[in-house]
Amino acid sequence: MAGRGEERTGLALKLHAPAEALERLADPRSGERFGPHGDEPLLAIDLVGGAGPESVSPSRREAAQHALASLPCPSVGIAAEPDELDLGRAALAKRLDVVVESAEACAEVARAVARQPIAAAALVQLLRLSEGRPVADGLVAESLTYSTLQAGPGFAAWLSLRGAPRLRPPETDPAVRIARHGDRLDLVLARPAKRNAFSAAMRDALCEALEVAVADASIREVTLSGDGPDFCSGGDLDEFGSLPDPATAHAIRTTRSPARLLAACAARVAARVHGACVGAGVELPAFAKQMVAAPDARFWLPELSMGLVPGAGGTVSLPRRIGRQRTAWMALTGARVDARTAKEWGLVDAIA
Repeated sequence: MAGRGEERTGLALKLHAPAEALERLADPRSGERFGPHGDEPLLAIDLVGGAGPESVSPSRREAAQHALASLPCPSVGIAAEPDELDLGRAALAKRLDVVVESAEACAEVARAVARQPIAAAALVQLLRLSEGRPVADGLVAESLTYSTLQAGPGFAAWLSLRGAPRLRPPETDPAVRIARHGDRLDLVLARPAKRNAFSAAMRDALCEALEVAVADASIREVTLSGDGPDFCSGGDLDEFGSLPDPATAHAIRTTRSPARLLAACAARVAARVHGACVGAGVELPAFAKQMVAAPDARFWLPELSMGLVPGAGGTVSLPRRIGRQRTAWMALTGARVDARTAKEWGLVDAIA
């Protein structure tokens, strides 16, 4: 099976049959064969072809499952109809980081991984680690991973290509408009000229407002929306790399965390999003109990292209809505998801 993917995708990508993949994973050296410093930057498995998991001994299957959980690279399965897999192949598919419908789609993931192999490995390890854990644990793990990658070569390369941030005059208007109407607290992202780019000032304003909502049970509803053509275009790129060191960034990120506060009052939060919902623009509203999207809403996670992982809580909020595998696919590929697909997946609750 090895080498067949190269013929079908034009990429030097090895596709393994399930039994072959499990045998390779059961080898104690599998952690060195796969990943950023191994022979294969990701593990690709044709879930339909070749010998299935049942042909591998139970002890070897158990060893492979342990290795798969700690694999230092993404694992990708290929199955045009995942619901039609037999029990053994379906069980294997559930353990993988991503399942796609074709070798071509697998090659798309592989190309993204090849551009940022360290960040890709960190992303899937983080998602595996956070699955099933409390929100607070997931947010700390996300911040630690993000901070580690801020000191990595991928982010350094992105910063060098970006160049010096543009100097802008200080903003005089508040980054978030906050208004209370009886038992409702309205929060409106208010940097329309910057497409509501998520800045430190916006983070701080959201934290201050959400702290009130968490502390005051008389606030029965919190609404979150945005001014201008887009809900939020993601982190303000002019501020990326501006903190003195990753350790300080982690301390700030876990101290002033809109994600933690949104999770704490999520049952009372309704988010209405529209236009571009990028990075923080999808990660934060995904914590809300109700998330309504305008028909023009589109969602994507661009952080991997910068050598990073989602850092506004997305590795916690999105898996709870769309699952670990779809979250990994969005973050690895940076692909845009339209409102209709978001509704089908459960990323949003309604389109209006």
